[in-house]
Amino acid sequence: MKFQTVAEAFNYYRNFTLEQIEQRAAEIRQLVDTDPTVDVNALNIELDGLREAKANLEQRAGQQRGQFQPVPGASMSFNASPQPEGDIFASAEYRSAFFKHLLGQKLTEVESRAFTRAMQEAEKRADSFNTTGNSAAVLPTQTLNEVISKARTMGGVISACRAFNIPANLSVPIGTPSSKAAWHSEGAAVDSESANVSNVSFAAYEILKVFSLSVAARRMSVPAFERYVVDELTNCVLGTIADALVNGTGQGQGTGVLNGVTWDSSNSFTWASGGVPAWEDYTKALAMLKRGYSAGAAWVMNHATLLNTAYALKDSNGRPLFINDAQNQSVGFILGRPVIVDDYMPDNTIILGNFQYMGYNIPDGIMVEVSRDSSFKSGLIDYRAMAIADTKPLVGEAFVKLSEATA
Repeated sequence: MKFQTVAEAFNYYRNFTLEQIEQRAAEIRQLVDTDPTVDVNALNIELDGLREAKANLEQRAGQQRGQFQPVPGASMSFNASPQPEGDIFASAEYRSAFFKHLLGQKLTEVESRAFTRAMQEAEKRADSFNTTGNSAAVLPTQTLNEVISKARTMGGVISACRAFNIPANLSVPIGTPSSKAAWHSEGAAVDSESANVSNVSFAAYEILKVFSLSVAARRMSVPAFERYVVDELTNCVLGTIADALVNGTGQGQGTGVLNGVTWDSSNSFTWASGGVPAWEDYTKALAMLKRGYSAGAAWVMNHATLLNTAYALKDSNGRPLFINDAQNQSVGFILGRPVIVDDYMPDNTIILGNFQYMGYNIPDGIMVEVSRDSSFKSGLIDYRAMAIADTKPLVGEAFVKLSEATA
């Protein structure tokens, strides 16, 4: 059955049971994901009607006391629907409205109100960006969390670093390992000790990516389009941050561990040019790392360096340096510390460190804008993702570097 309005769909499903409503909603989602020929707009209207019918059913059951109770036999007044409370960017209504807006699909009244309120909130963030258009929209909180979560599961340094969401250019204290407590004699006075902290301030650098889709994308379902956006933003925006965590210069971009730490004889050394590090080089690096950082430390190298320098290395008794971790499906361990493979790391360079003292900051989320003008002749829709971000080592003494000597 095809509905023209949400109210029509609501009135049709108003007297259905909760199980029937949820079953029909599941059928629609399955349909839009598997059949590209369906009328997505009509099915979205039906889904919104199902959502309103479910809410009405729960209200009548007394599960949402204190809210508007529909009179049995009367049509729902959608103008009376309450706006989402709390963080608008974390609401389901804004999330749905965000992707419908990008696809050029029609919004329901509830989604329109949520989107309008979100745009008012977004204006407060606009000062962080050099330029923003009227069609700009901030990525929903849940989607942003999925982007970051997916980036962490892809491995690399970003999976071990600390994520921040603080205003740019604000100095924030970071605690560093302190001395242990002392045994106390009853009644004896104890002198206070100042906490060891290191202040860090993240700058505001822009990350920009433009990608295009055919106008046929308007036929995509909202869940399918969201999966595409998550994949694209993970590969471009979070990929840029992952690279900066290692190689960032700090000039118009984030600062990486290779350029942000002052390397000298106290925290770095080299092995002979053309050779490979010996077992003793790995133990020396572990000994150079201060005790407070050693417990959470990890080895970081690219895949080629792992295979060429550590994979086949054994001690005089034939024991391998590198231990595979097949049980947990992780890379493995060297001297009891986990190995992180990051292909942004240069060849024959190894970092040993506690990457909880390496951080990246995304203060304003990711803003996505859509334009249907620039690709008028080619029939494409342009999407621009823009983020304010920075990366920086928080405490330099938490890292040790091994590298091949230059010839």
